Amino acid sequence: MEYLIIVIVIAAVALMAGGVMLLRSRQRPGRIAAPPEAPAAPPAPPRAGEDGGAAPPAQGTLVTEAPAAEPAEVPQPLAGRMTRLRGRLARSQTGFGSVLLGLLSRDGLDDQGWDEIEDTLVGADLGAAPAAQLVSELRTQVRVGGARGSTEVRALLRQDLIEQVGADLDRSLHVARHGDRPAVVLMVGVNGTGKTSACGKLARALIGEGYSVLLGAADTFRAAAADQLETWGQRVGATVVRSDREGADPASVAFDAVKQGIDDRADTVIVDTAGRLHTKTGLMDELGKIKRVIERQASVDEVLLVLDATTGQNGLRQARVFAEAVDITGIVLTKLDGTAKGGIVVAVQRELGVPVKLVGLGEGPDDLAPFEPAAFVDAILG
Repeated sequence: MEYLIIVIVIAAVALMAGGVMLLRSRQRPGRIAAPPEAPAAPPAPPRAGEDGGAAPPAQGTLVTEAPAAEPAEVPQPLAGRMTRLRGRLARSQTGFGSVLLGLLSRDGLDDQGWDEIEDTLVGADLGAAPAAQLVSELRTQVRVGGARGSTEVRALLRQDLIEQVGADLDRSLHVARHGDRPAVVLMVGVNGTGKTSACGKLARALIGEGYSVLLGAADTFRAAAADQLETWGQRVGATVVRSDREGADPASVAFDAVKQGIDDRADTVIVDTAGRLHTKTGLMDELGKIKRVIERQASVDEVLLVLDATTGQNGLRQARVFAEAVDITGIVLTKLDGTAKGGIVVAVQRELGVPVKLVGLGEGPDDLAPFEPAAFVDAILG
């Protein structure tokens, strides 16, 4: 009997132990590792034109897109800029104008007095022939009209100077898109005239007027020039096309810039060229090549020669050589506020037969102004 009780107890214990093991196995399920996910395939690159974008540029050319944000500063409108900046010009031209008015206001001007007036005009870089013509006209007017008072003399001189500067010349800039092509502006000139800055300032002004602008850095001889233009592009919100290596073919970069401008439907493409010495024939020939290469796909609407007003008659020699290499359509006269020889405006226009279209009157981003003859003469006369 006792043996039977012991067997029953052992069986009960074994049964209880089995139940506990079964319960634990249900509470702790086995861990099954999930299969690793297959790596995602990289997206296929879009083909040119597939996503509505432009085709990639030619090999060796970099395109720096304009920043999405608008420029922080709103450019001053082009209209009336020269009038607003007239004070700067007047400060540099005071000597020229005051001497003329003083001489003309003398009682009983004799031949020596008129010679002094002519010398003053020549000294202001007006040129010998224009100075002689102006003096001849003034002598006749004073003799016939009997003008003696300073107000009358000033009015006569003002009118004659405006005629010499050329109030009737067409100074409009052709920068508007035509058909399916952008307007192309080619900037040329020697080293140190402020050509690259003029490109940036013109781009800023045009963007302020509502144009879309692309800049082409075809000055491939100096990496600093392309860097400077790219900085302007970032400041004003313009795309910049440049070479990825120094010394690249500038005509190729200019071609790529215009092509990108066509693809982007830009209004204006401004191409900056290397500052070249007017005495180097090979460089001048290259300038003609740049223009011809651009014209394979778009017309060159403006060829603007950038001259430093402080160089005086030396600037005329530069202008002659550039005019022989490429058809100049207008002149950008920089640093006009830094010289008392404002007569260079008349001299260079006579030399080239093309008008001064833009003048630089300071270092600020809005100090490039359309040339206005009346405002210029008023600044000279004070």
